[in-house]
Amino acid sequence: MNVLVDSHCHLDFPDFTEEGTDKIVQRAVDRGVGYMQTICTHISKFDQIRAIAEKFPNVFCSVGVHPHHSNEGAEATTTADIIKLASHPKCIGIGEAGLDYFYDFSPREKQKEVFRQHIMACIETGLPLIVHSRDAEDDTIQTIEESRAGAPLKVLLHCFSSSHAMALRALELGYYFSFSGIVTFPKSIELQQTAREVPLDRMLVETDAPYLAPPPYRGKRNEPAYVLHVAEKIAELKGITPPEVARATTDNFFRIFDKAVR
Repeated sequence: MNVLVDSHCHLDFPDFTEEGTDKIVQRAVDRGVGYMQTICTHISKFDQIRAIAEKFPNVFCSVGVHPHHSNEGAEATTTADIIKLASHPKCIGIGEAGLDYFYDFSPREKQKEVFRQHIMACIETGLPLIVHSRDAEDDTIQTIEESRAGAPLKVLLHCFSSSHAMALRALELGYYFSFSGIVTFPKSIELQQTAREVPLDRMLVETDAPYLAPPPYRGKRNEPAYVLHVAEKIAELKGITPPEVARATTDNFFRIFDKAVR
């Protein structure tokens, strides 16, 4: 199989501490996962995330505040703060940022405020926006489109599991989609149909590790090596080969995250 990219994982999370990132990254490489992006959810943890990216030539990182943490004092930040941290050579994207109305851990207006800061940082830097959206479809798109005001912006809907209707709207707007282990779950019928319809040149694959492990690892800790199973499911849904999915999604990754160096 061609080299795969796990476009979204969390190598700084404590789930990987005991075994260590060296073994996790090597196991991914052994399974054909040539590159990984470890995603920031706390600005306060960016130094740790950056250190992981600096340690491994094939690991990149992002900078951002997850909507769950939008209202935490320690996460108070500005667009200028995000831009400054994003200047690091291994930082190739901004996020994950967005809106989460499922848990509502932060007030919705505060989530929108922080989300807009990330969007403006993307416009300023030219880096892609990595979006987390849960139970907030209309507000997610409205916030992005109002904030960008027609400015160039690359938008990646991470771990896409929203409705088919949102997928159609996002396609019209030129957004990209990243599919995770959710697409492999037997009950994900609508999402699987969406994956069939999304053009291959607008797709990436991810694990969101340590979460959402695909079969045969469901219920266990996820890791970048398992992105192979997501790619295989996409291939099955589209009636193409896994190498075709690997080649396309890897090319898409480096096209969207064009700061990344192969």
